[in-house]
Amino acid sequence: MSAHCQLTGRKPGFGRTISHSHRRTPRRFDPNIQRKRYWLPSEGRHVRLRLSAKGVKTVDLIGIEAAVARIRARGEKV
Repeated sequence: MSAHCQLTGRKPGFGRTISHSHRRTPRRFDPNIQRKRYWLPSEGRHVRLRLSAKGVKTVDLIGIEAAVARIRARGEKV
């Protein structure tokens, strides 16, 4: 599963881990991606979305209909 949010578009960030001896090694900062299932009343079916923690809060704020409209506007299939 790719580590990106379908709603907010958050993707992994890249940086370096610094050890106690101050050696730097590459690492990834992955977003907190969750799979959530929502009921979509307009289509009479459930949709399963890959959302970051902030994306879940955004759906709670704006509603699932508006969230799905934003995802489709970005060109992703729901």
